[in-house]
Amino acid sequence: MPTYIYAITSADHPMRLEGLSGIGDPPSVLRAVKTETLGAVVSDTSPGLRAKRRDLVAHQSVLERLMADGAALPMRFGLVGPDDDQVLTVLQAERDSYVTRLAELDGCLEYNLKVARAEESLLREILAESDEVRRLSEYTRQNPVAQDEKMMLGERVSQEIQIRQSAVAGDILGVLAPSAERSSEADPAKAHFLNVSFLVKRDGAAAFSQAVHEEAERRGDDYEFTLSGPLPPYSFV
Repeated sequence: MPTYIYAITSADHPMRLEGLSGIGDPPSVLRAVKTETLGAVVSDTSPGLRAKRRDLVAHQSVLERLMADGAALPMRFGLVGPDDDQVLTVLQAERDSYVTRLAELDGCLEYNLKVARAEESLLREILAESDEVRRLSEYTRQNPVAQDEKMMLGERVSQEIQIRQSAVAGDILGVLAPSAERSSEADPAKAHFLNVSFLVKRDGAAAFSQAVHEEAERRGDDYEFTLSGPLPPYSFV
């Protein structure tokens, strides 16, 4: 039967799995497979696993328990090996890499920050500060059929949005980076111009959260800061 892999840890990790169940219906039994240096929390699984809510919750619960007791490399949902022996083979072959990553994550937590800005506020700022945008806006308002100028206006506004959001994102990262060990940016989305994960020391989590709060306060009501965590450190595995 295939082996489902939840996380990789050091061999001396407590791996307190009591009271937890693995994925599947009925829930699978969790177990640990170990080499001299590393361990992995695994369970049996059936072929053709699909992501169901109960399975996602089970996977997350295992990761949270492991993270509470020490460093763990979280595997993304759905990682399956042929059997336990193959898992042990990989642990041996990638030992140095896994040991290095575990050392980097030891005592750390991941937090994700998303930042958005009210569109009306941004457009008002652009209109107030860009002579070119004001000129084109006024011209197209007086000449509704001026398609070329409308296209120019749209392109110019888009450029201004990108420039300003990139600048603010850089400023926010500059403020928060000193409170974290590392950061990892994801591509911005339409709803959020900044999507970044931070690796934070466990004993520095309160200070990091406070730094985020203070930056949000400084930016004002036009900005929306959404901080999530602690999370499994997927962004740094």
